[in-house]
Parts: sequence; C-alpha cells; structure tokens
Amino acid sequence: MKKIMVIGISAGVGKSTFARKLGEKLQINVHHLDTLYWLPNWQASSEERFIHLQQDIAKQPVWIIEGNYTGTFSIRTAEADTIIYLELPLLTCLYRIVKRRIQFHKKSRPDMTNGCQEKIDWAFIKFVVSTYYRRKKKMYERFRTLKKEKPELKVVILRNNGEMEAYLANKSL
Repeated sequence: MKKIMVIGISAGVGKSTFARKLGEKLQINVHHLDTLYWLPNWQASSEERFIHLQQDIAKQPVWIIEGNYTGTFSIRTAEADTIIYLELPLLTCLYRIVKRRIQFHKKSRPDMTNGCQEKIDWAFIKFVVSTYYRRKKKMYERFRTLKKEKPELKVVILRNNGEMEAYLANKSL
C-alpha cells in the first residue's frame, strides 16, 4: 500500500479523520482534495488547476489522497494501488455533518483551506439525503468496472466505526 485513495459515501462519513489516522500509522503524507479544490472564501479552483495539482500528487511514489470529487476520479485510480471506501449509515453521516458544523463554527476545519469557514445549509442536507442511495449504487458500479480494468487494485469497504478502528489497528498494515 503506497498509493491510497480514501473515499466515502457522503460528507460526514469520516474520510478526513480516517485518512489522517492512516497517514500517521503508515507515515504517509495525506492530501485532502478539499484543500486543493477550494480557495479562501469558498472560491472554487479552476478545473485546470485542480487537475494539475492531483496529477502532480499522483506521480509521487507514496501518497494518501482523501476525498471523492468523482469528476477527477480517474486521475487517482490510474495510479492508486488501494481504495478504502467508507460507507457508514446515512444517519451517522448527518449527525457528523451537524457535529462538525458546531465544532468548527466560524473556523476552517484542518482538512479545509484556510478562509473557508465551516457551513451548513438545508440545500446541502437535502443533497446528502436525496443522493445517498444513488451514490452508493454508483460507487459499487465504479468498483466493478475498476476491478475489470485494474484487477490488482485492492478495494477495502468499511461499513462502521468498529471496522474502521479494526482496520487502523491491524498490525500488518
């Protein structure tokens, strides 16, 4: 495991925290896609910049890249040897979204660009709820396609906190 993608079913699933802990355990730098995509004050990067930054990281010999951004998925999957997919229940994700909003009120999260204060609105909550099951189905379709194209790719699916903790505690990592 040298090039690891950490992705998840939804915001609030724990991608950033899991990636950070995995990076500490393996002593591998973690790159958060949110910090590559978002500029201060929630200004989006240009597509060219976002792609270029990911391509530069993907060329490195060792990395963990955390985040979904499925529009640029192929940049990462082309180089990745492992995908760790977090699929916690919808209610857990929603709880964590609200908790994160309270915890980082008027602040930027550690895995977010400085100047992007944590926010939440009903449109975001509606998006998470209305797309959760569709995204779940789409992700499994992606995995099937990827395994055909790249059989050596390891896909790890973790569905609850216990599985996540056990994976991180595994001494053979």
